[in-house]
Amino acid sequence: MSTFPVTRLRRFRRTNALRALVRETRLDLTDFVYPLFACPGVGVEEPLEGLPGIARRSIDVLCDEAEELQRLGIEAVLLFGIPEEKDEVGSGAYDDDGIVQRALRSLRERAPGLVLVTDVCLCEYTSHGHCGVVQEGEVLNDVSLELLARTALSHAEAGADAVAPSDMMDGRIGAVRGLLDGDGFEHVSVVAYSAKYASSFYGPFREAAGTAPAFGDRKTYQLDPPNLREALRECELDLGEGADAVMIKPALPYLDVIAAARERFPAPIFAFNVSGEYAMIKAAAASGWLDERQAALETLTAIKRAGADVIISYWAKELARWL
Repeated sequence: MSTFPVTRLRRFRRTNALRALVRETRLDLTDFVYPLFACPGVGVEEPLEGLPGIARRSIDVLCDEAEELQRLGIEAVLLFGIPEEKDEVGSGAYDDDGIVQRALRSLRERAPGLVLVTDVCLCEYTSHGHCGVVQEGEVLNDVSLELLARTALSHAEAGADAVAPSDMMDGRIGAVRGLLDGDGFEHVSVVAYSAKYASSFYGPFREAAGTAPAFGDRKTYQLDPPNLREALRECELDLGEGADAVMIKPALPYLDVIAAARERFPAPIFAFNVSGEYAMIKAAAASGWLDERQAALETLTAIKRAGADVIISYWAKELARWL
């Protein structure tokens, strides 16, 4: 027997206040992390064509930006570095005087209380653009682990609250956790890019960070897009190696992976709302095809609804004003 018209679900949709009252998923600025790009120089603010509103900044300007983020209520950033020079083994990644290390020390002084998360990878620093050491055209897994762990340790020493290995080498979480703990940094969190897919949505970021590979692609170490079970295995392995949280990247094409990870693991789930997801809505909005604010809020709500606890997004700064 039908319950209509006793049950009318439209009753709570009648006004904005009623809709808000029963809203199931809510966006909170404290759940967001804003990406920052540190580059050499002084007084540099270089807008990125593929990422409207985002820029590479020298450390002095980056600190000004961080102070503004705090005033807006943003509490966490993810730091990427663009070095002056690159080499075959990405030595700038683990240099104590590297761009990220210097940025961390300055940010710690200028923006106390801001949560500083760092991307741990070699791709920004290698002349070939791959995420590990390359020999005869092959990305070497085990040889790369030592350099990745050294990078994470140098970030911890410079003041990082959390390190986020994004390279997708097997065993890198154990290597990072082991070195951090062995050197007295057991308090530093490890956010593992556990399910990082070989995605087509990274294009604008590669312009921002200068990480396009000089040859081949990253399909031998990043996840194959059709695979969900493999992503869950990656999450399980990383948590077993000492990760404090796992990340799904990209977010929108992999909402099912976020949901599956949320159901299976009690650990915090991060999701990276990547550059391509951001750029395509920006481009559509610039053409008048959709309303950017509504589309962005719908996108971020979908990621949250799928089960993400924390969202890394280029919209975080605009979200602070919208909310």
